[in-house]
Amino acid sequence: MSSQAKKMGLQQHLDSFACLKNSDPGTWLPIPRYFMLSVILIVVMILGWLFVWNEQWNNMEQAVAKEKELRDKWLESKKAAASLELYQQQKADIERSFGVLLKQLPNRSEIETLLVEVNQAGLGRGLQFDLFKPDAEQVKEFYAELPISVKVVGSYTDLGTFAADIARLPRIVTLNDIDLAKAPSSVQLAMNVKLKTFRYLEADELQGGKK
Repeated sequence: MSSQAKKMGLQQHLDSFACLKNSDPGTWLPIPRYFMLSVILIVVMILGWLFVWNEQWNNMEQAVAKEKELRDKWLESKKAAASLELYQQQKADIERSFGVLLKQLPNRSEIETLLVEVNQAGLGRGLQFDLFKPDAEQVKEFYAELPISVKVVGSYTDLGTFAADIARLPRIVTLNDIDLAKAPSSVQLAMNVKLKTFRYLEADELQGGKK
């Protein structure tokens, strides 16, 4: 197509818009009519997006995010509900075990008896006590710790049996900082050990600690 023909075709299209001077759209030619419809449609879409659809889109995104959050919470609740029975069983086992341990802690009136039992355990194995000294009591949150500095002399076998006897006492007694050395002027061994026993704090002590 020659440039002259292109110019003529373009001029015909431009001439077709001359009918827009007529206020009756029904008399407009197809090209300007479709053009104006397209412009109106674009304007309507832009206005609709700015004043209606944009807000609705944001609301939809917020609703989707909220739905995901609620779904995640529901899944967590479902898992927790499925494990509730197991948690309750574990809690009961822990409380039962704690109760057993608590019963192994002597009270104030039983501490002296426990010290006598520790002493008799050593004497019963033929050990010689060079030191048996209860140290200052250390008060914790709900129990008190009583360290006892002990030095006993005896054979290796008797010392081991004494340690086993301590472990079998009905009350909790631990052996800490064990040091074995040859006893001076003897073929036997000297054992320095820090025994620790524990007692639970009684009501008046707990109340005083809170104050």
